[in-house]
Amino acid sequence: MPHAPALADVLVILLSAVLVVPLFERLKASPVLGYLAAGMLIGPHGLAIIGDPDGAAMLAHFGVVFLLFAIGLELSLERLRVMRTWVFGLGTLQVAATTAVGWLGAKALGLSNAAALVAAGGLALSSTAIVMQILKERDELGAKHGRVAFAVLLMQDLAVVPLLTLVPLLGSYQSDVAWALGLAAVKAVAALVGIVVVGQVVLRPVLRMVAAARSPELFTGVTLLIVLGVGWLTELAGLSMALGAFLAGLVIAETEYCHQVEADIEPFRGVLLALFFMTVGMTVDLGLVATAFPVVLALAVALVAGKALVLGGLARLFGISAATAVQVGLTLSQGGEFAFVLYDLARGRGVLAPEEAQLMLAVIALSMAATPFLMAAGRRLAGRLAQPPSEALRQMAGATGELRGHVLIAGFGRVGQTLARVLEANEVPWVAVDLEPKRVGEGRARGLPVYFGDACRPDVLAAAGAGHARAAVVTLDHPALAERAVRALRGGNPAMTIVVRGHDGSHAEALERAGATFVVPEAVEASLELGGTVLRGLGQDAYDVERGLHRFREDAYASLGNLIPAKPPPRRHPVAVPISLDDLNDPRR
Repeated sequence: MPHAPALADVLVILLSAVLVVPLFERLKASPVLGYLAAGMLIGPHGLAIIGDPDGAAMLAHFGVVFLLFAIGLELSLERLRVMRTWVFGLGTLQVAATTAVGWLGAKALGLSNAAALVAAGGLALSSTAIVMQILKERDELGAKHGRVAFAVLLMQDLAVVPLLTLVPLLGSYQSDVAWALGLAAVKAVAALVGIVVVGQVVLRPVLRMVAAARSPELFTGVTLLIVLGVGWLTELAGLSMALGAFLAGLVIAETEYCHQVEADIEPFRGVLLALFFMTVGMTVDLGLVATAFPVVLALAVALVAGKALVLGGLARLFGISAATAVQVGLTLSQGGEFAFVLYDLARGRGVLAPEEAQLMLAVIALSMAATPFLMAAGRRLAGRLAQPPSEALRQMAGATGELRGHVLIAGFGRVGQTLARVLEANEVPWVAVDLEPKRVGEGRARGLPVYFGDACRPDVLAAAGAGHARAAVVTLDHPALAERAVRALRGGNPAMTIVVRGHDGSHAEALERAGATFVVPEAVEASLELGGTVLRGLGQDAYDVERGLHRFREDAYASLGNLIPAKPPPRRHPVAVPISLDDLNDPRR
């Protein structure tokens, strides 16, 4: 069995990933950090279970190829067009400015021109995997800072392509960086034009013919052939396989087969990319990093502070508010997973010395580990900067000062808008506060009592008339913010009825402890409404469905200790009416 040692290494890698990565996920850390830690643990500088990681390195590098192919698939001309100002404006300036500052810093530390350029280029990239994961968990992708961060990350992902193209050329022309840059640009443009032109002519007919065969195995095989084949051609041309894979993905993204192709390569990409990060972790010399830890820590702090200042300043130049600029700057202030790809390639090509690569890898890993704390700090600072000025609070207090017995709505998203429509239909006065400027602006333009403010702040709630309100409804979709808002409301008006949107049973209990009068778990309500719709669609009598839902609702709410209606609903056939923000000022509704 001549391949038994290599197979044993792969099995050890997979086993260590299964054991270590779930621990990092439980700690709310990125799986990328788990893969790196697992690699360090089993590598030659750790427990030395795997003495030579080169056996798995070749297979692992295919993970980078598939990752770049997936990025090409996710790009579309329409997405780039819509976000062109932030992607090509703010994103390009951020990459260029951060690279320039990083190059000056690397030169000051004694690196050569070529090594300094690669080191600075890697530092300009942020962690797409970690940032996007946290933004999704907090439902902040649709917020202003989330959209700006996504656009900048998109440009950074695009910047990886020329950087990967540049490294092999720098290995050959280290004495003349300008020549290497020019040659990289010419080769990249030639490859882009050639592959796109040929792909438009050949690729769509080939995929159409393969799809017509209705063979999933054949379609997957052709997908792999395209990825690896185009990558092989670009490598023959003196460029990287990753560049070819990216261009192939870019061409397929414009066809009707892109979603099927993306689904086919997803398993390969995930496994091989995990293997890549683990092999990178195996190359980290923990002894060297421990010896130079003060330097690593100082460089990581300089990286975070420098990127945050550069990106925050550029965001302000693009007319982004100070609060959002600070939040975007801290959100993207860490290093990224693509830096591992870049530094590993640069080390293999002799552009970076092994010690230099080790140091940079440690700096990137440390900054990535700090990402959740950096993003939390960004949210706190943004909240302080976004505080409405005292004059705005006085204006709000003046507008609501005569109100008595109104309902205060904390959060004017879709749930808050629907609630406002219901109150309006029943002639109940209401006031809403929200931290999203766009929603507030739209509401104010329609003459609605919507004000900019943080519902967790007692002074904002007082200005909104919380002390004279009959009830308050908290519709905030983030659990921690909802609990803070409930405490602030209860502290300002102990007799107020507070109704809160909850996520699940445990969240409902936490809200009750914070002072909520009633909690409406959205999971329960959504499940009941879905069940009722299904039953009515199957021909069940509407009245019987409503009675059954009432019984289930009674049991569910009783288990939470909340009050519910004491009698079943009247016999009627309910009609669902879609409601939007535009309806709020429409007298016909």
